[in-house]
Amino acid sequence: MRFEPTMKQAVIRRTARKYAEEVLAPAAVEMDRTGQFPQDIADEMAELKYFGLEIPPEYGGAGLDPVSYAIVVEEISRANAAMGLCVAVHNGVAAAPMYEFGNQFQRKKFLVPVATGKKIGTFCLSEPNAGSDASAIETTAVRDNKDYILNGNKVFVTNGHVSGTNLIFANTRPGEKKKEYTVFFVESEREGVEKGPLEELMGMRGNPVCPITLHDCRVPEENLLGEQGQGLKIAFATLNGGRIGIAAQALGIAQACLDVSLRYAKERHQFGRSIAQFGAIQKHLADMATQVEAARLLVYRAAGLRDKGLEYGMESAMAKLYASKIAVDAARIGIQIHGAYGYSKSYPIERYYRDAKITEIYEGTSEVQRIVIARSLMER
Repeated sequence: MRFEPTMKQAVIRRTARKYAEEVLAPAAVEMDRTGQFPQDIADEMAELKYFGLEIPPEYGGAGLDPVSYAIVVEEISRANAAMGLCVAVHNGVAAAPMYEFGNQFQRKKFLVPVATGKKIGTFCLSEPNAGSDASAIETTAVRDNKDYILNGNKVFVTNGHVSGTNLIFANTRPGEKKKEYTVFFVESEREGVEKGPLEELMGMRGNPVCPITLHDCRVPEENLLGEQGQGLKIAFATLNGGRIGIAAQALGIAQACLDVSLRYAKERHQFGRSIAQFGAIQKHLADMATQVEAARLLVYRAAGLRDKGLEYGMESAMAKLYASKIAVDAARIGIQIHGAYGYSKSYPIERYYRDAKITEIYEGTSEVQRIVIARSLMER
């Protein structure tokens, strides 16, 4: 078992960190203040292949291994969590299932523009009455000759306002007792697709989250991803991988909390010395550092298992559960170390606190992760 990155992975980290610190970190404050997505930066990241991290080069991607992917998401999120979310969701639950379940025609038509960043991808599962319970999906897809007609409302769609290609989950047996779920490629410009206003979020404010509504949206059968009725299979398989990306994002936020808290503790003086010299502060910093490293090992372990083609569903759930908790804890403790300044927008720790919380909710809540882990244990 390796506990150190390969030389290639170390280079990938240095490259991603340099770009994140020079470009993404300065943009984070303005994105949080305005809630606006920086399309110019996204275009630049597309040129760097950040929107096709694990996709093979023949489809326009970077062809990175899963651990390298996690490293890149971690470094981006350490500097700018909103852009980290954009990259993690685009790669983990949009591009990945397009490659894994798409046929050759779909890979060329839909995956290539997504992997090259020409079109941003979304994963549209959540609805007003369907969140953790994916089987409660109410969006319908009715067969009409060689087309399907979609109607429904998707909510909290990450990347939604700037998306070009959307993976829409729908019930293809509406009105029947036995439901059947299927996934469709739905282009944003297609007639019948309507995007709602941007959500005013507590954190991750630079990510363009919005609802997407389908009004008699007609799509051809060639837009069906996988086979009819494979929707939940595709969803669960995709979320297993997607959770590695969100865990890496949470890890990056936690690392950022530790970085700024350590720096502040060294600079802040009380009673004639830096507060870093006080035992209470040292305990906080030691706990944060230990927990961040533990989260990192869980994230890389899950990614490593995926790289080897082994089962990793339980491990990705563990990584997501623990890393998201540590991100929230590190932000909370970081604010405590900063004192009153931690509650001020003059320091980034308050933004990290707002950004961290959502990692315990999306891509499966912490409660759902515990269910996944417990079921995996009982099936052994």
